[in-house]
Amino acid sequence: MERELIFAGRLEEIRKTAKDQGNLVTEAQVQEAFAEFELEKEQLELVFDYLKKHKIGVGTPVDADEYLTGEEKNYLQFYLDELKELPVYGTGEKEAIVLSAMAGEEAAQERLLTCWLREVVDIAKLYAGQGVYLEDLIGEGNVAAATGVRLLGAFEHAAEAEGALAKMVMEAMEAYIADNAQESRKSRRLLEKVNKVADAARKLAEEYERKVTVEELARESGLSIKTIQEAMRASGDKIEDLEKA
Repeated sequence: MERELIFAGRLEEIRKTAKDQGNLVTEAQVQEAFAEFELEKEQLELVFDYLKKHKIGVGTPVDADEYLTGEEKNYLQFYLDELKELPVYGTGEKEAIVLSAMAGEEAAQERLLTCWLREVVDIAKLYAGQGVYLEDLIGEGNVAAATGVRLLGAFEHAAEAEGALAKMVMEAMEAYIADNAQESRKSRRLLEKVNKVADAARKLAEEYERKVTVEELARESGLSIKTIQEAMRASGDKIEDLEKA
């Protein structure tokens, strides 16, 4: 068990390394991370496959577009067509914009945000397929970028500032995915509760040959009044065999 935990920890470390490197690691980095496990070639290939499934390139960047649905590709094309109207800056121009934004110039911060709208799209594609809409990921990333361009004064170099901005965008998307997953779990638990109460009410109603009250259902089913009332609220008082309070 300890060996398995260490192995899982190494996978997480590699994913973090990839995140800092634009979702890319080298084969040498993977081999070094798992050196103590003395993996066979076939076992190492399984690790490479695991990373690629999580959109982490090994040696070469992954093609994030391959992971998008048809609907996401259509939305993305429409969105990118809109972004074509925005100015495009060369490498030197962009660095100058970053440095000015770091110095607190509001006009430069706005231009930097414009530059980053396309960057946000590329990052969002790496997080697609995790139970949220691509457009929502882009929206969260844009909000993070809009905030981030005003928080770069603490950095000395343009590359550092852009790296920090990328991290802010990625963390915003990760937080959104995590929040959505938590809400989904809550919704599933609530649905299970509604179904449980509805089933118990139906059985008791068949026995009584009429709708039953909350108190009767609680007494006969063992369910608490609180649980029954929560299920009623969640269903919008639509549990057919249960009398409304």
